[in-house]
Amino acid sequence: MPQGKEPPQLLKQRLFYLGRKFNYEVTRLRLPNGVEGEWECVRHPGGALAVPVTKEGKLILLRQYRFAVEGRILEFPAGTLEPGEDAAETIKREIEEETGYRAKTWTKLGEFFLAPGYSDEIIYAFLAQDLEPLETPPNQDDDEDMETVLMTPQELEQAILDGEPIDAKSISSFFLARPFLK
Repeated sequence: MPQGKEPPQLLKQRLFYLGRKFNYEVTRLRLPNGVEGEWECVRHPGGALAVPVTKEGKLILLRQYRFAVEGRILEFPAGTLEPGEDAAETIKREIEEETGYRAKTWTKLGEFFLAPGYSDEIIYAFLAQDLEPLETPPNQDDDEDMETVLMTPQELEQAILDGEPIDAKSISSFFLARPFLK
């Protein structure tokens, strides 16, 4: 059993929503400390994220409209893992689709839970370097509304400190990538 895993005793489980990207369930459990209760959980296959860095040392981000927050937020390219797909495959596909670049050099930065209070989603973060533009720019998915933004690491850090809307997975991945940035 992986470190940190202490399975609770499952008493009852109900699936409330079976979705395209995630499921929502309510589960009655007995925790390892003996406490019983009901917990809601978003079950997610996980996501992969790239911190793309140009030869000039600029970061490629996206300013994307997110319906849940009713506005645009700054984030690194990312995507949901498809069934049976490795996180490295996911992000190589997503970076091309979302930015129009292909990376020659990939470094795994780490992985982390996004919001473990209500979801099992894990983000697999990668550093993407030695970028080259694709010959044919990608077509945006119908359900995506985004623009590409280039920033220096210092500009991104200032945007974070200034409270610009930036998602948590991008902030976390930026700090994982900082030792590799010039």
